[in-house]
Amino acid sequence: MVPSPANVTCVERFTHEGLTFDVLDAGPPAGSAVVLLHGFPQDATAWDQVASRLHAHGLRTLAPHQRGYSPGARPGRVSAYRMKHLVGDVLALLDAAGLEQAHVVGHDWGGAVAWSLAQHRPERVASLTVLSTPLPRALAWATRHGDQWRRSWYLLAFLAPVAPERILARQLGDGALLRQGVPDDHQQRYAARLGSPAALRGPLNWYRAALRPGGWRDPWHELDEPGVLSAEPVRVPTTLVWGRRDPYLGRDAVERTARHVEADYRFVELDAGHWLPEREPDAVATAVLARAGGPQT
Repeated sequence: MVPSPANVTCVERFTHEGLTFDVLDAGPPAGSAVVLLHGFPQDATAWDQVASRLHAHGLRTLAPHQRGYSPGARPGRVSAYRMKHLVGDVLALLDAAGLEQAHVVGHDWGGAVAWSLAQHRPERVASLTVLSTPLPRALAWATRHGDQWRRSWYLLAFLAPVAPERILARQLGDGALLRQGVPDDHQQRYAARLGSPAALRGPLNWYRAALRPGGWRDPWHELDEPGVLSAEPVRVPTTLVWGRRDPYLGRDAVERTARHVEADYRFVELDAGHWLPEREPDAVATAVLARAGGPQT
């Protein structure tokens, strides 16, 4: 990958495990790099407003359309969406961009990948900013001991074959799936990418790979590391940004997350819902800039 010209967004590509990923590469080429990882059912354009604010402060952004979202990276097997592969994709992006380290930002499922990357490959993460998503181990605790189970019941429906793809494709098409706060222009872009059952199969396989027996604890054979629910602490500077009106991810897991971070840790609570990159770009950019700073010196 070649750094894009200043303030021009280029669609670059990198490969991993025989798959080809599209990346939105923008901002000053010499700036410190920020990797932006989207969630479901978003894509890399979820970060557009955040990225432009980071560029104004001299930072380069790399926002991949992740596994299952890039047209050239949609494997059919559920096992291809285990966390070891998702984190491996981010490492391959860093390698393709010639980066030893980057500031890593993740939202929703992208947040889960960001947490796991920081746990198991901290030498590649200059700082970590996670939006909405508690550390998965804290989330699992809150499911057993707090109110998280009431917020996550819908996940079990995603385990069924075929039907979830058909239902969610219809809901994306008529806007029902994202009616809780995603701006119209974003909804239209997400629906254009994922508005068919075939296109939704990969994104839903993220859930199936995690929720089926052994999914969360699958060993990282390639990385020789434990699974995503490992007790390995996070040892990089970390910020968690959470909206108190988030219907999916609750306070119990958010507050417990601090127990697993053995580095400078900041918690930013917003009067907001779940869709922080689209709805709260100023607050998100401020949190990232507090970690990433300005251009390299």
